[in-house]
Amino acid sequence: MTLNDTDRAVVAEQLGRPPRAMRDVAHRCPCGNPDVVETSPRLPAGTPFPTLYYLTCPRAASAIGTLESSGLMSEMTERLKTDEELAAHYRAAHDSYLARRLSLGDVPEIAGISAGGMPTRVKCLHVLVGHSLAAGPGVNPLGDEALALLPDWWANGPCVAPAASDAP
Repeated sequence: MTLNDTDRAVVAEQLGRPPRAMRDVAHRCPCGNPDVVETSPRLPAGTPFPTLYYLTCPRAASAIGTLESSGLMSEMTERLKTDEELAAHYRAAHDSYLARRLSLGDVPEIAGISAGGMPTRVKCLHVLVGHSLAAGPGVNPLGDEALALLPDWWANGPCVAPAASDAP
């Protein structure tokens, strides 16, 4: 996808601050705004940054927060302990995440560390949903499950209004 000045402005407004290490738009909401951005594995000041896919839409983030407070993450983590097929697919999602991040730069301090608790637990649904949106269906099984439980966060229009200059 292509990152432009409008995307940068929209993401800054969504986050309430300038985005850090944003490389590209990884997924667009049905409303047209970015809702997931791809970040560099190292921040400009040199700090390692393991979160490759960063969910930016405040409406989606709020809906995911509701899921997190429901106990869903504990339930998913327990299923990983007993469902070998699910655990294998989740490990493959972890491996896919690491491979993409490594393709953007080798950061030894975070080697083998993905995000969201992968590959053995569920720690952050925001990251898993961001991964599912960016990578597409079938890559992250637990991100896909969480995504399927979310309401249509875009149904009432964009969370922020893009400037007219170079909107996608």
